[in-house]
Amino acid sequence: MTNELVQRLIRPEVRALSAYHVQDSQGFIKLDAMENPHSLPEPLINDWLDTLRNLELNRYPDAGAEVLKKKVHGYLGLESEQDILLGNGSDELIQIVAMALAGSDRVLMAPEPGFVMYKIIAQSLGMKYVGVPLNSDDFSLDLPAMLAAIERHQPAVIFLAYPNNPTGNLFDRSSVEQIIEMSDGLVIIDEAYHSFAQQTWIGDLDRFENLLVMRTLSKIGLAGLRIGMLVGAKKWLDELNKIRLPYNINVLSQASATFMLEHTEVFDQQASQIRAERQFMYDELGQYSEVRRWQSHANFLLIKTSLAQTLFDALRESNILIKNLNGSHEMLAQCLRVTIGTEEENRAVLGVIRQVI
Repeated sequence: MTNELVQRLIRPEVRALSAYHVQDSQGFIKLDAMENPHSLPEPLINDWLDTLRNLELNRYPDAGAEVLKKKVHGYLGLESEQDILLGNGSDELIQIVAMALAGSDRVLMAPEPGFVMYKIIAQSLGMKYVGVPLNSDDFSLDLPAMLAAIERHQPAVIFLAYPNNPTGNLFDRSSVEQIIEMSDGLVIIDEAYHSFAQQTWIGDLDRFENLLVMRTLSKIGLAGLRIGMLVGAKKWLDELNKIRLPYNINVLSQASATFMLEHTEVFDQQASQIRAERQFMYDELGQYSEVRRWQSHANFLLIKTSLAQTLFDALRESNILIKNLNGSHEMLAQCLRVTIGTEEENRAVLGVIRQVI
């Protein structure tokens, strides 16, 4: 009886979905989720805890997170006419955009392989999702295919991850510009990995009225706070803000993020270390003819080997967790994604690779 009720009430497109899977990481060196592996300096932790002591947990947080928004405005170097919408991570912002545009005849488009939440959120809201394959050799944009898909489907919104997850590459800027110009809908450039790519479209917001840029504090080292940022013209964000749930950024996250953004030099230094380790890992993997690796502008490397499952299992046995992408997309057959960790963690990964290959 219960199953019949579920079948009757839950929408078919929701029942057809698979939940976003997160691996159990307890006891593992965690290199599967593109997190910053570095902890905060002890003096900074003590100062941060001092800022939390007088918070009124019995009160609702500032509904608009105005203090944090002002801090983020300076952090991103925005113009005065540009506004910010804060979300409980970038995922909520993707969901807000899709909710504002949703309709059975509306299309959300993104290149593939890409961030899986674009598809999951679109389908959960009854939108049509259109994935346009990247070029299979180097994961670059297939511009003719993208432009043809835009003309055919007239998407309400296009998401472009810059750099792309899980491939790590930056799309050609002139190709992205043509996509923005061709589209009659919104184009959102997802710059989650900006700290490692150090290239941005924020300076182009005034050039394109249909462009928004998305950022997050997760990858710089604050994944636990869940702070996503959508940036662009006030006319867009005012409309999207109508859908945002009240108090979506809790009081601890608001206070913590505001404090941490006063110490960005710590995160800049850590990002520099990660970029250096990324290049070291890329160079080291080059000695194995059985391993193909792609140059990355993010904090992870995508690799391909016929021994992918064997290597994944061997790393697990060594208490190292990475992401096995085999089966997630046809272009990612025999592919693994390795988050760049600390120097010690990266050498542990290389040690297992040395044993297996």
